[in-house]
Amino acid sequence: MNKHLFICIAAVCLLCGCNRHNQSFQYNVDKFYDLEILRYDVPEFDQLTLQQKSLIYCLSEAALWGRDILFDQNGRYNLRIRRACEALYLNKDKVQCTDQDWAVFEKYLKRVWFSNGIHHHYSEDKFLPEFTQEWFVAACDKAGVTYDAAILPVMFDPAVMPKRMSQQDGVDLIAESAGNYYGEGVTQAEAEAWYATHKDNSPEPLWIGLNSQLVKNEKGEIVERVYQVGGLYGEALEHVVYWLKEARQYAENDQQRLVLDKLIAFNETGDLKLFNEYCIAWVKDLDSRVDFVNGFTETYSDPLGITGTWESMVNFKDMKATRRAQLISENAQWFEDHSTTDPKYKKEEVKGVSAKVITAAILAGDCYPATPIGINLPNANWIRKAYGSKSVTIDNLMHAYNEAAKGNGFNEEFMIDDEIRAIYTEYGAQCGDLHTDLHECVGHGSGKLMPGVTKDALKEHASTIEEARADLFGLYYLADPKLVELGLLPNTGAYKAGYYQQMMNGAMTQLVRIEPGKDIEEAHMRNRQLIANWVLDHAANKEVEIIMRDGKSFLQINDYEGLRRLYGELLAEIQRITSEGDYPAAKAIVEKYAVKVNPELHKEVLERFAKLNIAPYKGFVNPVYKVERNADGDITDVALDFTEGYVEQHLRYSRDYSPLPSVN
Repeated sequence: MNKHLFICIAAVCLLCGCNRHNQSFQYNVDKFYDLEILRYDVPEFDQLTLQQKSLIYCLSEAALWGRDILFDQNGRYNLRIRRACEALYLNKDKVQCTDQDWAVFEKYLKRVWFSNGIHHHYSEDKFLPEFTQEWFVAACDKAGVTYDAAILPVMFDPAVMPKRMSQQDGVDLIAESAGNYYGEGVTQAEAEAWYATHKDNSPEPLWIGLNSQLVKNEKGEIVERVYQVGGLYGEALEHVVYWLKEARQYAENDQQRLVLDKLIAFNETGDLKLFNEYCIAWVKDLDSRVDFVNGFTETYSDPLGITGTWESMVNFKDMKATRRAQLISENAQWFEDHSTTDPKYKKEEVKGVSAKVITAAILAGDCYPATPIGINLPNANWIRKAYGSKSVTIDNLMHAYNEAAKGNGFNEEFMIDDEIRAIYTEYGAQCGDLHTDLHECVGHGSGKLMPGVTKDALKEHASTIEEARADLFGLYYLADPKLVELGLLPNTGAYKAGYYQQMMNGAMTQLVRIEPGKDIEEAHMRNRQLIANWVLDHAANKEVEIIMRDGKSFLQINDYEGLRRLYGELLAEIQRITSEGDYPAAKAIVEKYAVKVNPELHKEVLERFAKLNIAPYKGFVNPVYKVERNADGDITDVALDFTEGYVEQHLRYSRDYSPLPSVN
């Protein structure tokens, strides 16, 4: 299930009062199409010990070596396209083209880097070059760049592989998806039959299919190609394992060393039992300040929601801010007991929700350049039930978003009046942080499945429903006096900033990310619209509504307590759907409220947003780790360099961290 919380940057302009960051830090790096590239600071890195810095460096190297894997998972032609475009880019002097032609080519390559392939990272739609196939062929010929001709229709024909992942009802989801999680010729029915036959129904089940690609052998039988050293993606995983072994010598304690040992063994063998052991060891590692995610984790991009995409994030604990998340975690049982869900769907005992606020030190794979702002792992429900989970909020990335958004005019354009803007300016940052913490710390960890219900019961709608469940849990409690009692909000009215932002975003402003005439495809966006549209549809007493003022649409909340009741009602229904594995109900509520867009409202929002010149999507460049060694090769210092640009970083990554063949 989806355990990432992504942020809709266009609709969140939080004002952070944190003073731990370098106030002169340059956050803005580049801007093209609907994308803006930011830089993030890594405050307090200099205060870490040399051992901790060295550990972060080694884990960062392990993270970067997985980059090719994600490109290939996102589409079997992606590496061929990226490498052809990069080769052309590096031979610009031989092309002899106009500045305009080169500019549109460069933007296309930047976009390929951002999306880790040729499909939009959020909408799933293939983006087409603004240059022609004829120009590309001629330019490659002049530059002496060789390429596989098979990439041409994939790049230029809108009918070829138009969707990275399809969620369209009534079609073969594998056949209609460009993602490379299944071999050519494998159908959805065949894959589902294979998974059903191989499902592990033991009390501690293996996540069959998490680290493999299903293909057909010479006899036409479905078999697995396992992601492991010596197997599929083995050339990259060898480097990952090398750096995990290097990291081992800098581990902060025996538990963290065990985590590394289990992950190394899993990558070497592909044995899913070792993956379970790694997850358990990782959940139990509560004392280390440095932590990481590395490997095949989330299942967003597999149309069947089974196979994990490569991702990595290296981080360390923000000691002061973590206290906020810990307070929520310490009261997890109270939140569970007092939710609006039916008692039979509640956990009798909430175990081990370990929460912390972290500082990201490196982003990689499916966390780069676009990244989550919160993570709750592991994803296996039985591990979460028996051993607990880790929930994190990523403070320095939120701070970068906040700084980049200051003064962009968004709040003035879309918030209904000065009173709402004042409330949001005063309490928006706190509400945003708290909602993330509630979503991750207690939302995902709440509730239970009924006997016999499996994690994949809701099929293609599982991610949307799960994110809605966690969001609603957080929204319901954001207005609870308990948060004031715990000292997490200053007064009982502060929550209104969070309520207004969620409803405005879900009902209106996130639409800036959708092209005219398109449906909403991405699970987090579907979740937000589902909540907002359901509430608007059920607000019989106009607790909340969209009104017209001076020819513009605005979200107006007339009864905040009534809005909270509606959130609670929807939370109860979403938990019931989850607990019972009620696929027909999940399908019905998603299709009614989450997918279709009001075309008139959409047109208006796009026109108003366009005047602000704000990029609706944002991503990051990473810092560069500079290592000093003595004559014996021992690390004597690790320093951060924040000067590398977006293009320079991706060209370096492709040069230094690209071990996979173009065809895998």
